[in-house]
Amino acid sequence: MAATARRQQLQDVALAPLDWVEERSGLVGYTKWFLFRKVPRDITWSQTLGSAALTAFIVQATTGVFLAMFYKPDPVNAYASIQSITEDVTLGWLVRGMHKWGASVFIILMFFHMARAFLFGAYKYPRELNWILGVLLLVSGMAEGFTGYLLPWDNTSYWATVVGININATGPFVGPFLAQFLQGGLSIGPDTLPKFYALHMLVLPGAIMALIGLHLYLVVRLGVSSPPWSRSAAGRERPEAAAGRDGVGEPTTEGESA
Repeated sequence: MAATARRQQLQDVALAPLDWVEERSGLVGYTKWFLFRKVPRDITWSQTLGSAALTAFIVQATTGVFLAMFYKPDPVNAYASIQSITEDVTLGWLVRGMHKWGASVFIILMFFHMARAFLFGAYKYPRELNWILGVLLLVSGMAEGFTGYLLPWDNTSYWATVVGININATGPFVGPFLAQFLQGGLSIGPDTLPKFYALHMLVLPGAIMALIGLHLYLVVRLGVSSPPWSRSAAGRERPEAAAGRDGVGEPTTEGESA
């Protein structure tokens, strides 16, 4: 009895901060609602591609903050700062490599995730809005990669950006205006690099984080999309299907997932 009472006291002490936060904000309840939800039992590893893409974005954001501490976004010092990060900063070569190759991994994972969602029919009712958010995330991720490619300010990045901007300029109506906006003038010059840096570090990451938040909210609200062969739908089995198998109206093929 004494051991049980002591264990209860320790548990109360450990949970006291959480209770304090929950009473004043409700965040603990929202966190539980977000992490623990009903999912079909027959989901596959392919449905972890979204989480993998989110992990890749977190790695990109973390390494990007580190690189921003040493990078100098002006045409005179940009390339030299990149060389300094690679050669002089402790583990700078590793962080830069993770950021450089992680960008490709992030885009590839988003493509695979959207392909899985398309093949599983996750773009249909009631998930049309989430599909639109996914498309916007893909476009924003590709724009993030495009704006980041110029930052080393070497010959490869310069001429690749020239080609990319010229392609944008061929678009109808808004193409020429978009190209002039990205260049900061009629051609790539001293104002282009700071503009790309601002887009890469502030505008696009903020948009991506907002879209990810909405995307995850809708995933939790609407449930996990089931495989086409599944007898479950929207993360929750149809009651009539369950009743037909075991005579009760409650789903039997659901599991709690964190």
